[in-house]
Amino acid sequence: MNRHDFLRQLHRVYRPRNYLEIGVNDGRSLALSRVPSVAVDPAFRVVTDISCDVHLVKATSDGFFARKDPLLHLRNGRNPFRALARRDPLNVLGGDPKLELAFIDGMHLFEYALRDFMNVEKHARWSSVIVLDDMLPRNVDEAARDRHTDAWTGDVYKVATVLRRFRPDLTVIEVDTQPTGIVLVFGADPDSTVLKNAYDKIIEEYVVPDPQDVPDELLVRKNAVQAERLLEADFWPSLIRARNLRRPRSAYAPLRRRIEALTG
Repeated sequence: MNRHDFLRQLHRVYRPRNYLEIGVNDGRSLALSRVPSVAVDPAFRVVTDISCDVHLVKATSDGFFARKDPLLHLRNGRNPFRALARRDPLNVLGGDPKLELAFIDGMHLFEYALRDFMNVEKHARWSSVIVLDDMLPRNVDEAARDRHTDAWTGDVYKVATVLRRFRPDLTVIEVDTQPTGIVLVFGADPDSTVLKNAYDKIIEEYVVPDPQDVPDELLVRKNAVQAERLLEADFWPSLIRARNLRRPRSAYAPLRRRIEALTG
């Protein structure tokens, strides 16, 4: 399954009520959204029909997240949360939503992708789904920091390694999509400061000159889950219900076991 087919099916299975995209390019992935969306790219060139209420932001992702209220559009646009909140006096759903689905496909350098994840997590909940693209390079040349190939992932694959090492509270799932794989992250914690506190140490250790030391198990996708298997898994209805009802983080543990069972 290619990445756009996977994203299309992910929208259908997870049914997010808002969407953030970092790295718009020609708009093919943004075109899959049907919900209020924010899309960020310093040089987008959208040539695809877009079918959602979208705020296109021409900026770097760092610049975007440095704004006082970067997700203002998701509150003030044609947003279903506003109507839901008016019909919800107990504020179960809430009129100030966190991000539900985010797709990170920005600058293909480790430190940029790590910062993108950190910034997205600040605006997410444990029931959110964060997707990182180009996480399974097919060879060492594709994974180079200094691009010299047509297809290029850069060294963003290291983000998954760092999350597993520094944030064992997260669930990190590699997915075997074409051409260069993706990673889904569950269990976001907007209050975590672990990555922020360790950022300088992480950069010093992981930003190294080419050639990159890409693990063999990554190149052969040893631990990657088949896309269809993930999309057909039985945890999605429970995750959606927990998200919609804003269940506390204590509800994450049993779901986490079901998600991680896919990699067994």
